[in-house]
Amino acid sequence: MRRIPVVIRQRAIQAQDKQERHHAILDAAERLLLRSPERIANVAEVADEAGLAKGTVYLYFPSKEELLLAVHERNIDGFFRALIDRLAEDRPAAIADVLALTHRHMVQPPLFLPLAARCFGVMGQSVSPDAGVAFKGRMAERLQMAGAGLERHFRELRPGDGVALLRHSYALIIGLWQMSAHAGEESGCALAADPAAAAVFTYEYPAELDRALLALWSGTVGRTLPGAAASGEASR
Repeated sequence: MRRIPVVIRQRAIQAQDKQERHHAILDAAERLLLRSPERIANVAEVADEAGLAKGTVYLYFPSKEELLLAVHERNIDGFFRALIDRLAEDRPAAIADVLALTHRHMVQPPLFLPLAARCFGVMGQSVSPDAGVAFKGRMAERLQMAGAGLERHFRELRPGDGVALLRHSYALIIGLWQMSAHAGEESGCALAADPAAAAVFTYEYPAELDRALLALWSGTVGRTLPGAAASGEASR
């Protein structure tokens, strides 16, 4: 029986330990965000929550902003993995499938939308250029894989249209949430003192998002959802 060299085994164990520690740090940061979504926990707080030394956290993430971005990337990766897996299936995909995955991975988790909105500001101000470029490179790969899958299932899409459709969808998802009164309340910008403004920005976000995404996708691929899907059926 061929024996695995000790050095290779040790490297594998070390790599696994690093991966587990990486996820433990992200888990700790996510727990702190869920407790206090209005603020970004500092590295010392994350280290204490994870049961690690502050210096250990810095080995993985040089700043609290890059740690925040990593939490967001892990969350959005869950959506893209689910979407790419669905599009890899032979059975035809439908607009309802995409809307359902959007709700499951982006709308329903309490942290996704406020964190995604915050990361838009973090990217241009507090994240190093190298980290920002690396993040965008990984996002481009996800978009290209998912876009190609969309073009395989929706033959109305031309090459490149799948990526564009995903970009436009993400802009709607984040933009509508940022405009909502709910987002304003979380950021401390309540509109109760201005009833007229409150009426404009107070809406049922999931239903509003369904209508906007359905209009975008139906107009792009020339298909509509059957029955009552436009009234929120797709999010179930």
